[in-house]
Order: sequence, then C-alpha cells, then structure tokens
Amino acid sequence: QVQLVESGGGLVQPGGSLRLSCVASRDFFGIYTMGWYRQAPGKQRELVASVTSGGSTNYVDSVKGRFTISRDNAKNTVYLQMNSLKPEDTAVYYCNVRVAVYNYWGQGTQVTVSS
Repeated sequence: QVQLVESGGGLVQPGGSLRLSCVASRDFFGIYTMGWYRQAPGKQRELVASVTSGGSTNYVDSVKGRFTISRDNAKNTVYLQMNSLKPEDTAVYYCNVRVAVYNYWGQGTQVTVSS
C-alpha cells in the first residue's frame, strides 16, 4: 500500500506564492516519475508539472516561468513552488507517482487564488 500525503495548499492573493509538498510512504527503488496534476471545477484533470528520476522536467504552458517542480529522492518527496499565482490557478492539486504502468495518487490539496 502506497500513500502520498500532500500539504501546502491554501488561500492566497493574486501574485502570491505557495509551495506544495508530497511525501510518499515508501521508496520506489527505481525509475519513476513524480508530478502534480490539478482539477478545477467543471474541468478535466490536467498535468501541471512532472520530473523524472533523472531530473528532466515538463510543464504545462500556462505555468511555465511561474512554477518550479523539484524532488528529493532521499526523502521520497516532490515539491511544487508556485509563484505569481493567478485566479485561474485555483484548483485541487494532486500528487502523482508513476512507476512503469502503475499510478499512485494523493488525496488532493485545495489551492485558491482570490483577492
């Protein structure tokens, strides 16, 4: 049983910053990708950012230059630093770990950007 525990969400004003963290309950001992998805009300879940075991990153166009994903393999943790937040970033953010054909998900953390 794998658990992913997210933290760091909340309410922030436009232009503000938040840092999301996600800790996995076990080490995956191999090649795996960690990432963040988000789902806004009435919209499909979308990939926000991902980082491979080798450190390669990928971002959705709407967050490039504002968000930074990083990982600490020793701590089984992935982070998402979100700067210059916009109201359209409001969503539930989900942590994801992909190992071969297996996907693991966190419970989600709410991010609300509003004045």
